[in-house]
Amino acid sequence: MATKVQFALVVMTIFMIFLEVFAGRDFYKILDVPKSATTNQIKKSYRRLAKQMHPDKNQDDPDAQERFQDLGAAYEVLSDADKRKIYDKHGEEGLSKSDMGGHDPFASFFGGDFGFFGGGGRQEQERPRGGDVVMDLEVTLEELYTGNFIEVLRYKPVAKPAKGTRKCNCRTEMVTQQLGPGRFQMTQQQVCDDCPNVRMVPEERMLEVEIEPGMRDGQEYPFVAEGEPHIDGDPGDLRFKIKQQKHGRFERRGDDLFTNVTITLVDAMNGFEMDIPHLDGHTVRVVRDKITWPGAKMRKPSEGMPNYENNNVKGSLFITFDIDFPKGAFTEEQKTVLKEILQQESKQQIYNGLQGY
Repeated sequence: MATKVQFALVVMTIFMIFLEVFAGRDFYKILDVPKSATTNQIKKSYRRLAKQMHPDKNQDDPDAQERFQDLGAAYEVLSDADKRKIYDKHGEEGLSKSDMGGHDPFASFFGGDFGFFGGGGRQEQERPRGGDVVMDLEVTLEELYTGNFIEVLRYKPVAKPAKGTRKCNCRTEMVTQQLGPGRFQMTQQQVCDDCPNVRMVPEERMLEVEIEPGMRDGQEYPFVAEGEPHIDGDPGDLRFKIKQQKHGRFERRGDDLFTNVTITLVDAMNGFEMDIPHLDGHTVRVVRDKITWPGAKMRKPSEGMPNYENNNVKGSLFITFDIDFPKGAFTEEQKTVLKEILQQESKQQIYNGLQGY
């Protein structure tokens, strides 16, 4: 009886494993999104998880590459409307090999495969590699505040089959030659393989760069395998370097924003109220009910830039006030009235204004 129970458990275990493999991976679970998720939600979740799960950041985890591969496969399917329909109806097994095999799973964000789908492993790192390409990408301060998706047209050389063969995978090997009875000599010799010939053809491709809230000037956005191609190896990387455009109202320093406001002498003496338009369209209310002197500063907390690591945290907005003094000259009568109002006698003081620096 016990033997039959054990046999039944073994059969059930094998059957469950078979069902799990046959059913394929749960791409929604991998991407941590609901089945009703929009394309934009899928993109944002993928970007967040890709930064966390990138193998370069998890070198001590032997399963990091496999999980990153699953993440890329999930994004490839769910970000494509047609593939997503097939997956929702038939599961992963409903997707043909032509759809999944050889396609760039990280195309929309990282620009190419990461070497995991072609066998990968440590030997993949020893393959020759094309050069990296670094390009400046100008973005506005508004885009760095709210975030945005920017489409960039890329002309990329792609290898296409051509007639004939070529020498490839050339390497230096040690060759042993017999010189006579009991005599041998080892020499270095270049050995090459015969590979199908290829030609490089430029192809137009649209890359989508996500400008995340809080990204900083000079920060790089990588597209793996979108750099210079290598005919016998892997292409290099394409990296967009964020270049913040100069803004007319605000200056950014870290997560803080700085601006200057010019007010009249009347407002400086009597107080004033005003609204400053912010980068996303909301207004910052400024109220002064006391005298404002030239160079006075005001700090508005949580009105600066969002922090890149935690968008719920924002820097401060610092406002410096400049005074627009009236032009021309006052009459003697006006001067007398001003002295009575200000109740200040004429007084001058000479000092070193740089002592505080």
